[in-house]
Amino acid sequence: MHAVRFHEFGGAEVLRHEDVDVPVPGRGEVRLRVAGTSFNDLDAALRSGTLPGVRLPHTPGVDVAGTVDALGPGRARFPVGAAVVGLLPSAAPGAAAQFVLAGADDLTGAPRQVPLADVAALPLVGLTAWQAVVDHGRLRPGERVLVHGAGSAVGHYAVQLAREVSADVVLAGTATAASVDLALVLAPLPGDRTQALLAAVRDGGRIVSTAGPAPRDPTRGIRGVDVVVRRDTDQLADLVARVCTRELRLHVAERVPLVDLPAVHARAAVAGLPGKVVVLAPTA
Repeated sequence: MHAVRFHEFGGAEVLRHEDVDVPVPGRGEVRLRVAGTSFNDLDAALRSGTLPGVRLPHTPGVDVAGTVDALGPGRARFPVGAAVVGLLPSAAPGAAAQFVLAGADDLTGAPRQVPLADVAALPLVGLTAWQAVVDHGRLRPGERVLVHGAGSAVGHYAVQLAREVSADVVLAGTATAASVDLALVLAPLPGDRTQALLAAVRDGGRIVSTAGPAPRDPTRGIRGVDVVVRRDTDQLADLVARVCTRELRLHVAERVPLVDLPAVHARAAVAGLPGKVVVLAPTA
């Protein structure tokens, strides 16, 4: 099968498009025929060796959308042919390939209302947004939330989720913010903006960050929470349900073939990306 892998840590140049053996599912696993994966900053961190636990050679791509191709021994949640989506463990072989193995319990059914490959734009950033807004931000109806990084891949979903709970959403840079209950930092915050952000949060408010240490001010009772996304199939199923009812809109800025994944990594390192990039697996 075709796959993109790296055999050493480094920049985008270590990524190779190559032929590898089709994996065989073990107990509790399924093999997926990949429709799409997506690029995340996490993939770049794994490629560079910043994060531990990766065994070489490694295939990147923690997001996956595809169809069940084969079942390993044990209980099967999905039959062969089922369309599914999931977030793979970061150190496991990823979905930048024609086939990938996944734990049967790590998958949920994919929505039929959108192209299957596009659903790969959802898992990591969608879960990050959910956990920032709901789990850690504890946003409630009627509260005011300031969003820094609303244009980011995470921000796209965070704004939708915040509006779903009937919060008053203020986008950083588009309006004067004052006395907000919650500030979401979803993109790197320039050092000179930290005090302004703190000043915008009411006494006893919250700052939740997915992009570095969250500012905090104990003297005013302002809590700071740093979010590290966790894999949660139930939450992902909730997000998929919202896609099915069109309460949540997927955001795909670009679709590229698997062979172009090294170029995507290179572009991200130099100038960033315009939004979520979905990587399409070859069909043959």
